[in-house]
This record gives sequence, C-alpha cells and structure tokens, in this order.
Amino acid sequence: MNHPAIELNADEKRFETVVEGHLCELGFELADNVIHINHVRVPKAVGGRGIAGNLTRHALDHARARGWKVVPNCPYVKTWIDRHREYAELVA
Repeated sequence: MNHPAIELNADEKRFETVVEGHLCELGFELADNVIHINHVRVPKAVGGRGIAGNLTRHALDHARARGWKVVPNCPYVKTWIDRHREYAELVA
C-alpha cells in the first residue's frame, strides 16, 4: 500500500498527512528533549487504513533519531508501543 507523506508541522505541534482531502494528525508537545504525544486523529472517512499507526511510527522514529524520550499520553500510542516492543526503550 502506498502511504502518503507525513510532514512535521512544527508551528502546529503535529505530524500530519492529508488522505483524500482529510487531515490526519498526531499532536504533541516537546519539552527538554521529551515528546509528549497527546493525540492521534484520523477522520472516520479514511479510517481503518493504518494511518494512525503510520503517524505513530513516524513520530517515534523522529524522536529516536533525535535522542528524545517519549511520553505516550494518547491511549492509542501507548497501546501501539506495547504491540511494537522495539520502541519500548523510548518511553520516558
């Protein structure tokens, strides 16, 4: 499956992608090299395609590349990390 590009929108504090005209986003706050992931939003019209997982993986890879720790405030992201244990060491 060809996934749309995910961009960092630093001004809005989110990673985002647009799928069929729908904004999909992962919102965060960054403080002292710790990224607090607060929500993942994917409109129902484009749900069920793995977009939330792609946003989560992208954000976690971004954090890993910069040496940041992660606080998964979003229940979806916490569950995703539990299922993808290769990211567990990022959790603060």
